[in-house]
Amino acid sequence: MMSLPVSYALGVLGFWQLLVVSVIAAAAKIAFTSASGAYLKSLVPREQLLVANARFGSTTWTVTAAAPPLGGVAITLLGPVATVTADAVSYLLSAAAVLAINGKKEDLPERAPLTPAPLTVSSRVHDLAAGWRYLLADPVLRRLLANSVLTGALILATEPLFAILLLSQLKFTPWMYGLAWGVPCVGGFIASRLASRLAARFGRQRLLLVTGWGRACFPVGLAFTFTGLGGLAFFIVFQTGLIIFMGLYTPVYQTYRMERLADDRISRALTAWSITSNATIAAVTALWGVLATLTTPRIAIAAAGVLLLATPALLPRADIEAAAGPSDPRVLGITPDTRAGKLNVSG
Repeated sequence: MMSLPVSYALGVLGFWQLLVVSVIAAAAKIAFTSASGAYLKSLVPREQLLVANARFGSTTWTVTAAAPPLGGVAITLLGPVATVTADAVSYLLSAAAVLAINGKKEDLPERAPLTPAPLTVSSRVHDLAAGWRYLLADPVLRRLLANSVLTGALILATEPLFAILLLSQLKFTPWMYGLAWGVPCVGGFIASRLASRLAARFGRQRLLLVTGWGRACFPVGLAFTFTGLGGLAFFIVFQTGLIIFMGLYTPVYQTYRMERLADDRISRALTAWSITSNATIAAVTALWGVLATLTTPRIAIAAAGVLLLATPALLPRADIEAAAGPSDPRVLGITPDTRAGKLNVSG
């Protein structure tokens, strides 16, 4: 990220450098997401995971609400290069914060007491394949993965289309556009703070199903946004409803996922999860861009909303906490390989 302002200052910044930086940043995000999930599980007691995930969620919604207006002010006063520089510095501060954590190291799985085989591209592919195998073999994780990937892809695929609909076609001013996306995030902050209390009162299984259905009902309404202040209020109401249910759903879903993943496979599984999610988002976003070109942005947004109504059917129906999973590594085709001193993925 820091290479961008440097190249800009030297007058050599080009499109291809932006692409390379974007790819590197996306790859780093996948690695960070998988590692942070495993690290959080090792730092936080099991009974506190829901509270921890809820607090992370409230922090995320706070930043999401505050960042766009602050970014708009920074771009107006200092230009876009200043915001990119601040972004780069924020990653350095994040790394410093992680280094400052005074926690125990993550427990590693027991392996054969031999010298491990060198890491190769093939071994990394096998590790990634083991992550997908683990997710798909568990009936609860498989359904959670399908619901999460499809819901996220359909919601995020419409964001570029909303920019066209609101700014170009409905003539929202920049301050209206900022309010449309920023104000609803306050609902996400409040919902995240309430998630652990509501889960304790009504049960996590019920809360997961109710909020999973609830968040699927609001996006289709956003397609009917109209012009003027009335249209802005209409958009904020539906977007707030969506984000409230997302704020309640996400901590519960993340906690289920962490508890369900075995300690010695969580990094590989989260890496496979993140790659699947990002690849699906990219593909669906491109597909919805084509759909909007052939029809209109409003029709494409409505189509995504209609499809989202079907995604809650993918949520696990049985009691998640009682559902049996493939705890035996042999179910996944993973057996100790004493010659290599590592896990062997077969089948």
